[in-house]
Amino acid sequence: MIYTVTLNPAIDKTAVISGFCAGTLNRIESLREDVGGKGINVSRCLLALGEKSTAAVILAGGAGRKCREYLEGAGISVLCEEVPGETRTNLKIADPVRGENTDINEPGPEVPEEVLARLRERIAEKLCPGDTVILSGSLPRGADKGLYAAWCARFSACGARVILDADGEALRLGLKEKPWLIKPNHEELAALAEVDAKDPAALLRAGEALRAAGVGRVVISRGGEGAIFLTEEGSFSADPLSVPVKSTVGAGDSMVAALAFAAERGLDPEATVRLAMAMGAASVMLPGTDAPDVECVHRLCGEVRMNLA
Repeated sequence: MIYTVTLNPAIDKTAVISGFCAGTLNRIESLREDVGGKGINVSRCLLALGEKSTAAVILAGGAGRKCREYLEGAGISVLCEEVPGETRTNLKIADPVRGENTDINEPGPEVPEEVLARLRERIAEKLCPGDTVILSGSLPRGADKGLYAAWCARFSACGARVILDADGEALRLGLKEKPWLIKPNHEELAALAEVDAKDPAALLRAGEALRAAGVGRVVISRGGEGAIFLTEEGSFSADPLSVPVKSTVGAGDSMVAALAFAAERGLDPEATVRLAMAMGAASVMLPGTDAPDVECVHRLCGEVRMNLA
């Protein structure tokens, strides 16, 4: 079973504005609303791949109820704790002219430590050896930066594979507990390792250092430059797929879903790389955080070019 954890979910509003410019009047050409948060995005993508998951979430207020109704309506199991306040609403501005995306994110409600601990233990009680837990996204306002590290240790002790997709201090501290897999993007890893984000050789060395320190697998997404995969079986690089881009929001979450799916199904390294790259590419072809079409994903899998890194 796969469990996704979203401690700071959101209602994502994606506005399309051609030629978006700060400091002046901008007119929205189209507006869509999606239930979001990185873990929820992963659960949505897993569902598209035909894999069930349980979404563990912290929800608040009317926006929180909307999130829960969406998840249950989509057929995604929900493990929920509720807190006072209101689940945040984020604004994503997609500019098709410049090919840029701008995120304006609210902080979300504060979550008491006892609520977080209760959700952690509810997940731990359900885990069986070989299950996968995905810890991703921002922490709730006021939460300890070492929260993901503590949760990684707790779930790993239950025999679960822990995938950590975080950044900044939450990622740095989480690495101490040696998660089974991490998926930083090139900028996140560069900031962590203090290397040049545009230097693939430096990124590869940084990933190898993390593996040597005990992290199981390292996947470095590089946007339009492809990705680097470091595993027990070897290190691989994959070229980017040439596809029309509508929105990059959620592309990394699509890759994480593919990596979790591949682990659950026991796919070999080549099939894992192909699926992860295809999921990411199919995701950017869609507006908002829609899950990729599985037929498109399978077609793109055959177009992935990969090499030993």
